[in-house]
Amino acid sequence: MKKLFTLVALLLPALAIAQPHTSAEIARYRQQAQAVTIIRDNYGTPHIYSKTDAGVVFGLMYTQCEENFKGIERNYLYQLGRQSEADGATPLYTDVQLQLIADSTDAIKDYNNSAPSFKKLLDAFADGMNYYLYKHPEVKPMVFKKFKPWFPLMFTDGSVAATETGDISPKETQTFYGDAGNTIGAVYSPESIINTHEERETGSNGFAISPSRTASGHAMLYINPHVPFYFRSEVGLQSDEGLHAYGVVTWGQFFIYQGFNQNCGWMHTSSYADVGDMYAEKVIKKDGKWFYEYDGKLKPVTVKKLTLRVKKGNELVATNITAYYTHHGPVLAARDGKWLALKHYNRSYKALLESWLITKANTFAEYKKAMNLLANTSNNTVYADGQGNTAFWYGNFMPKRDPKINWAIPVDGSTPATEWKGLHPLGEIVQVNNPSTGYIQNCNSSPFTSAGAASPDKTKYPLYMAPDDENYRGINAVSLLKDAKNLTLDGLIAKGYDHYLSIFDDILPGLFTAYDNAPDSLKTKLAEPIATLKAWDKRSAANSVATTLAVELGTAMFRAMPPAPPGENSYQVKRVKELLQSMTPERELALLNQALASLQSRYGTWKVQWGDINRYQRPADGVTFDDKQPSLPVGLSSSNFGQLPSFQSRVMPGTQKRYGFSGNSFIAAIEFGRFVKAKTIITGGHSFDATSPNFTDQAPGYIDGKFKDVLFYKGDVLRHAVQTYHP
Repeated sequence: MKKLFTLVALLLPALAIAQPHTSAEIARYRQQAQAVTIIRDNYGTPHIYSKTDAGVVFGLMYTQCEENFKGIERNYLYQLGRQSEADGATPLYTDVQLQLIADSTDAIKDYNNSAPSFKKLLDAFADGMNYYLYKHPEVKPMVFKKFKPWFPLMFTDGSVAATETGDISPKETQTFYGDAGNTIGAVYSPESIINTHEERETGSNGFAISPSRTASGHAMLYINPHVPFYFRSEVGLQSDEGLHAYGVVTWGQFFIYQGFNQNCGWMHTSSYADVGDMYAEKVIKKDGKWFYEYDGKLKPVTVKKLTLRVKKGNELVATNITAYYTHHGPVLAARDGKWLALKHYNRSYKALLESWLITKANTFAEYKKAMNLLANTSNNTVYADGQGNTAFWYGNFMPKRDPKINWAIPVDGSTPATEWKGLHPLGEIVQVNNPSTGYIQNCNSSPFTSAGAASPDKTKYPLYMAPDDENYRGINAVSLLKDAKNLTLDGLIAKGYDHYLSIFDDILPGLFTAYDNAPDSLKTKLAEPIATLKAWDKRSAANSVATTLAVELGTAMFRAMPPAPPGENSYQVKRVKELLQSMTPERELALLNQALASLQSRYGTWKVQWGDINRYQRPADGVTFDDKQPSLPVGLSSSNFGQLPSFQSRVMPGTQKRYGFSGNSFIAAIEFGRFVKAKTIITGGHSFDATSPNFTDQAPGYIDGKFKDVLFYKGDVLRHAVQTYHP
């Protein structure tokens, strides 16, 4: 069906009038606020105290609004599929996808049916947000004038993009549902589906170190997510109901996504485990209605009406979409004459409950009990605790399937043979428990090298459980950890901040051989850059010309790489090796020449130190980078090249230099024992106010890997308190 635009437009000025807060609501807000104490330390980090968990959630949401209300609203506009109400038609079909996949009606039902204790947390979420808006009428939300307690049930995962869309682009969905005169079921040009290989940030790192390898004899955990800068807030939470946790929360959520409590610590890395499948449905239209073939019979396609509102000037225009569903799930696109329906588990009450229970788990058994809800669809987990346990789970929610079928591509939707057969219990998921090797690492790479000789046996698991191969960060992590002994917190941080670029162990030898066999005229031309690379230790550094040249060369090689096959990670070791094996010596030298020419054209010379062009800057508005404004040199590089810490940078509009925008965000090293010891660092600083001393106060430590001490216990917090207040 073509999309139908309602003729009656809704005026924005009318919508801009906030819903009034009732006197009963205001009284409830104030009563809760008086039961919450917020202490901000010298780094601006909020430590939130209350007698109840609900009180802490109230205070947490209030502090998040103080820091970054815009970021919270943006996250919920995305999760609820309502970005078009703020941004116009551009994100409309992303919104369509999200509303196809997750129904807010179901979230409201989940809220109404919640356990009373958990409903208190959901209510406290909404009250904390709404009290902030009541107290700050100068804040003008783009869309949400009041936050509802069911909102968190639409945003149950702390990942960057937790929603599974089966690699269907919004443009494919737009084409399928009709645009510019197309009919239902139209197929989008496949060029849009192919990875364009733009430089991008990938990955996260998590390490768990057994007591046998630490100087203190206690387990340690290293947390290093790679996400867009300023994506989460560092917080401390404590109640009289057993909550005492520290770490980061994703804007708009009330659980610690990555962090630790007094007994346990957890690091989530993004998982490539196959948790959602596309079903190719054979459809036919009879008597004006759609049917699909299943088990030799025709079943009616379910039809629902979606109404989205799109900002158009000063109005909101209602856009109606006729949405289609099979029993597998929503239809998102069509390929090869068949409709593609997505089977998924993107939104659930259990997923949010699991995240909360993990935050409060006090023992290995309690942590596993929370994970036994089997509701986390996007994360691996690296774990350590005060009892000396270390563990790793590759995924959590894992459907049982026929292992003979290739689940990386759309499967036949017409046969029961492709149906899921329940879920794998936690004990069947790829995992490591207290490995004899004494270490665990996961860098979004193969779990089958996660603990050296104690790694899981790949032959014992179906391919869909762990389809990804090795990457260069994984190789680097194993190299750094396999012989590590007597590790301290600072020693663990040094390992995690190592600057080695392991991809060049594969790239440079062939390049040097190609050079040695090149004609004398070419050897003369390339002698100096080759000598520079040969003398390089393969570690990025701010004062290194070789780093600049290597990054430019590596980027050119990525762009020369053919698209990844379905289900494969983009920059795996296997694919780089295949590229190098297929590349002629002439092509390798041509790419080096290309890198030299690119640098020459931008900077007037290829002999540019990495730190001269690779910079940290935090613009006051968050987006306008400027070569004329102060910035700091950064020796880190992208993790795409195998470096464990990540500083993803690019030339920004109107600049010649590269500026960081993604990579390391919140990094933590934790040592368990009778008392928890921890150190952390975040990108730049905690505050979003450019006039605050906490706007960039952590930038030097962030760049150099010099972490701050965590103030986990209240006595330490009080000694460093700068501001104490009720919401």
